[in-house]
Amino acid sequence: MDVLDRAQDLEALQRDNALKQALNRPTEPQDIDQNGNHFCNDCGVHIPAERMAIVPSAVCCIDCQEIREHKRKQLCSKS
Repeated sequence: MDVLDRAQDLEALQRDNALKQALNRPTEPQDIDQNGNHFCNDCGVHIPAERMAIVPSAVCCIDCQEIREHKRKQLCSKS
């Protein structure tokens, strides 16, 4: 592997890491109590630790997230 190949690999790794960080950054504040429990911003139910482990930036329960995604798809299809 030559220097150019290593440079390309490094650039791809840095780009992937930057994208992951951007995707995991919350776009709205999370509702967290003093004990570290997360609550849905839309309906107020407790977000399970399992969901938070998979999606650390989650601000909604799964049901509300599905509703948001459905609405987003409807808006995109109208454009």
